[in-house]
Amino acid sequence: MSHHNVKSTFVLGGARSGKSRFAENLAQNSGLERHYIATGRAWDDEMRARIAQHKHDRGPLWTTHEEPLALADTLKRIDAPSRVVLVDCLTLWLTNLMMEETCDIKAESAALAALLPQLSASVILVSNEVGLGIVPENKMAREFRDHAGRLHQMIAAEVADVYFVAAGLPLKMKG
Repeated sequence: MSHHNVKSTFVLGGARSGKSRFAENLAQNSGLERHYIATGRAWDDEMRARIAQHKHDRGPLWTTHEEPLALADTLKRIDAPSRVVLVDCLTLWLTNLMMEETCDIKAESAALAALLPQLSASVILVSNEVGLGIVPENKMAREFRDHAGRLHQMIAAEVADVYFVAAGLPLKMKG
């Protein structure tokens, strides 16, 4: 299995920074068959409508997989050299994991990071940078920030390229 042209990319940014649009453009420009893993959960009608709108906006050239928890399994299942897989986003995935009482988040994070170099698809992962604000007041928010920080460092270590997006402008941090 040749890995020479496989590029994995990590796109970080704040909320409404333009990171998802930047990631979608990267996927489009790859020329590969586009797959989208949506980690968001439709808790209510507004969220369902938003998910449907996003799906419509991406258009028919994307195959969408909704997977709130088993991200590594889904990546393995749809892996193919002809594909680019956009994961949007790790922030919601972590949130979903935290809602599962029995989940070992450190292990899940490590497993995801370790999987990336083994995949033959080009993978683009999107996440919210949560470490730039003040220390959160509540325990869950602090735990989330700590999990996210660790996950981001693990992912950044395994991918070829890392971008930070602010105000729609990408800054290349690695690669």
